[in-house]
Amino acid sequence: MLIDRRYDIDWLRVIAIGLLLIYHIAIGFQPWGVFIGFIQNNEALEGIWAPMSMLNVWRIPLLFFVSGMGVYFAIQRRSWKALLLERTKRILLPFIFGILVIVPLHIYLWQSYYNQDLSYMVNPAHLWFLANIFIYVPIFTPLFFYLKSRQQGEIYAAFHRLMGNPIALLVLMIPFIAEAKIVQPENFELYAMTPHGFWIGMVAFLTGFFCVYFGTSFWHNVSRCRWSFLVVAFALYILRMQQVTVDLSAYLIPVESNLWIYAIFGFGYKYLNRPSKALAYLSSAAYPIYIIHMFFLYLASWLFFPLGIHPVVKLIAVIVFTFAGCFLSYEFLIRRIVWVRPLFGLKAKTAKVKIAIATNEELETPLPEKLL
Repeated sequence: MLIDRRYDIDWLRVIAIGLLLIYHIAIGFQPWGVFIGFIQNNEALEGIWAPMSMLNVWRIPLLFFVSGMGVYFAIQRRSWKALLLERTKRILLPFIFGILVIVPLHIYLWQSYYNQDLSYMVNPAHLWFLANIFIYVPIFTPLFFYLKSRQQGEIYAAFHRLMGNPIALLVLMIPFIAEAKIVQPENFELYAMTPHGFWIGMVAFLTGFFCVYFGTSFWHNVSRCRWSFLVVAFALYILRMQQVTVDLSAYLIPVESNLWIYAIFGFGYKYLNRPSKALAYLSSAAYPIYIIHMFFLYLASWLFFPLGIHPVVKLIAVIVFTFAGCFLSYEFLIRRIVWVRPLFGLKAKTAKVKIAIATNEELETPLPEKLL
């Protein structure tokens, strides 16, 4: 079965990682940042948290959606044994390397900044997302390959037609609402290393797989309704910020989360489904940058926060330093050193090989966040 390339999904993966970096940088300028393990600037910029709160309910579910979609594309040219081996190389190996080498570095910076005794700490931190994805893949591999062998016939055709109906998109929200009601997270936005993060990640991962499994009807649907989803999602965000919907939050926050994601998929499918050299480069860089970004964020905070300059200037400096450090490390170290590449989830090919236009095979690489 011929599978069309989906550049829009890869673009959304890249954009999600970029927003993740901005989100984590913003935490350092909140008055509670230190309580969740970030280096905190003495002078807060609480105003920037309003747009960050808009991202909070969908940024991590979106990454799980995209990861599930990536597995769909991956199984088209792999056996189940090849899939599990590939996932071990590209998820488990970077995860182990990250918690043993990368995470302790930014913990050292935190300890140094707050005059703590320096100690080596093994912690999943922002890499918790990788552990979740690695667990989901073997759990659902039998189901995925069974469905792959049944991607024909009347049942498949019926679901394909159903996914073209806007009502079907509401039905897809039911498991998310059920998860929130059953797990009852203290805060919906607390995903890192929590039962809520695990179960909503599993639901989003599986839903993402089905979104591409049933063909283009889902994508035509979200593209057609994208503006409606965006308007309703924004309205629910305003109500949430005004605490109008507190009593209904277990129902409305999952709905808001999914509406943002549907709108994003709709706009992406309409405007981003085309190749480019920028996409080819950024798609390859996104995963390694996700793994190393916390080190450069903490280093920037360690350098700039003690300075007596305006917090807005510090914010700009931290953004520039973090992105520059990540991209320079990727370009001149991670991408070019053959034995380093697998440690950051890249295939062990020589860096001199010209980067090809990104394909959906790369989408199987997960994205996303520890204190995500």
